[in-house]
Amino acid sequence: MSKEVGTENRPDNTAFTQQRLPAWQPMLSAGIVIPGFVLIGLAFIGIGVALFVTSRNIQVLERDYTGVEKDSFCYGCSDLKVKNCKCNLNFTLDKLFEGPVFFYYGLSNYFQNYRQYGNSKDANQLSGDKEYFLEPDESCAPYERDGGVPIAPCGALPNSMFNDTFKLYQMVNGTRVEVPFDGKGISWWTDYNIKYRNPPGTPLKKAFEGTTKPPFWPRPAYELDTTDPSNNGFINQDFLVWMRRAALPDFRKLYRRITEGEYAKGLPAGKYTLVIGYNYPVRAFNGKKKVVFSNVSWMGGKNKFLGIAYLVIGSMCVVMSIVMLIVYAKFKFPDEE
Repeated sequence: MSKEVGTENRPDNTAFTQQRLPAWQPMLSAGIVIPGFVLIGLAFIGIGVALFVTSRNIQVLERDYTGVEKDSFCYGCSDLKVKNCKCNLNFTLDKLFEGPVFFYYGLSNYFQNYRQYGNSKDANQLSGDKEYFLEPDESCAPYERDGGVPIAPCGALPNSMFNDTFKLYQMVNGTRVEVPFDGKGISWWTDYNIKYRNPPGTPLKKAFEGTTKPPFWPRPAYELDTTDPSNNGFINQDFLVWMRRAALPDFRKLYRRITEGEYAKGLPAGKYTLVIGYNYPVRAFNGKKKVVFSNVSWMGGKNKFLGIAYLVIGSMCVVMSIVMLIVYAKFKFPDEE
């Protein structure tokens, strides 16, 4: 009986099950390892130089407009008691700022990655399910209801949406010419087409009946963009950009692109004025606000770290190959002569 059981559990007599497959085990020698380190090091150095040079050629213009210092151009607007305040940022470009130009707003000391803050929203509501418009999820508290009326969209994350506004002008022969901003397609494709949906029904205002706007918002969700009716509700581009949370406390988010008309090739040299609608408070948590103009390359935005990392690793490989060559030449084994 025991013999039968042993035969049943025995693996098939094949090369795979009996581990008789042909195998190859590399025999690493100095003649293979040292040239390998040299080639890898040279490849990494070449890639690092290309990344570093490309990153240096990317143009970036960054200006802080928090308004903490008394000599700041936005100092008068940083007081919370001042409403509908505007301040002007003047700057001069000495040469062409090559396009396409991307315009960002940045925040510092702002922890969007805080778990409770990130969960303070109603995913069902944001997906367009009208049942949750009148009965928001409890995770939205304390921004679940306002005076007993349900909030749409509810939660701390939507309520804290960035609401500073910007308009850029170029001074041409003493006249201010507005630089056109392009705000289409600045959010993630998956957010716009899959994750966030407007509730069914037209007009959109009717779908939000029985709800109220978040307390911090100046207008309801169906009026976020008064110039483009299709850019309202939960698929508003600025709203989607804000809802895509940042991982670090210092971050920037895309606000607009400059790709149209006379500015398709970039911002020509000259004097510019950025008119800032100062609405978003940050001084309460020692935060800072900034604006960033930047262009991109085949490797993305400006990032010196990646190029430096490749250069360091490549240099280490070359140095290690030299050290191994010296050790091998001095202590090589007799059978390798």
